[in-house]
Amino acid sequence: MKPRVGVNEWTVPWRPTQGESTSGVDIRPAPEYTASQQDIETFQRDGVVFLPGEFVDWVKPLQMGLERNLADPRNYAFPCESTEEEEAGRFFDSYCNWERIPEYKEFVFNSYAASMAGHFMESQSAQFFHEHSFVKESGTQRATPWHQDLPYYCVDGRQTVSIYISLDEVPKDIAVRFVVGSHRWDKLFYPRHFISGEHFDQQGSELDSVPEIDADEHNYEIRCWDMKPGDTILFSFRTLHGTTDNQVKNRRRAFSTRWLGDDAVYCERPGEMSPPYPDIGLNSGDKMRQDWFPVIWKRP
Repeated sequence: MKPRVGVNEWTVPWRPTQGESTSGVDIRPAPEYTASQQDIETFQRDGVVFLPGEFVDWVKPLQMGLERNLADPRNYAFPCESTEEEEAGRFFDSYCNWERIPEYKEFVFNSYAASMAGHFMESQSAQFFHEHSFVKESGTQRATPWHQDLPYYCVDGRQTVSIYISLDEVPKDIAVRFVVGSHRWDKLFYPRHFISGEHFDQQGSELDSVPEIDADEHNYEIRCWDMKPGDTILFSFRTLHGTTDNQVKNRRRAFSTRWLGDDAVYCERPGEMSPPYPDIGLNSGDKMRQDWFPVIWKRP
């Protein structure tokens, strides 16, 4: 029987302290990524872009890091089970473990992800926010509800990007789907619990409910891709995304890093946020602190 663990379940100390952000890794100048102007324009216009094969060399290390998490979930931060106990399969995710999983930290500091993020955000810098890993095991039929990432977070701004890397071969009928252009709607939607689809408790927020996209698909441009290990999707924190409840036939693992650009600032949201930073010591509109969220890349 699977353990039932809710969102933001506190398990271990996980916030970095002064000086920890580079401990345990041989830090070298982050490799520079050569971005296609066409890909950047696609990302800026559509809020999402597919880059095949970008991180093939990192698949095995990231798989190893994820297996550490799965072998002992309670020894890592925010283990979350999003399937009911009687359901087939398993939908597991965990985040904010880059200080505890060496393969994750190595990727954050020594891959060209930071440079990639900076170029696609059209930013002068790339500040690391956090990482997030996901597993859907064979037999799972649990949809990921349509949502934006930004309303979960204690940040605001337009220059944001998630770098999502597939760690398995994934047919597009179970892959993440994106509503093209939704990052430009100038709307934020209530964050949702993945099990129930219900809103987070953010009373006082001026947010909307996510529209019934599945019931009205002809009114939206929805994009998804067949993915191989190392294939990568970049998308804005404001882009609506989710999955169907089609049955997962083979394991689907993914690793995502979240990045902030020049205009990103702290945002105090009412009620629950994920990840929670209750003692961050900032006011809304302040720049994010660099001891917790290191700036890893600056434009040459």
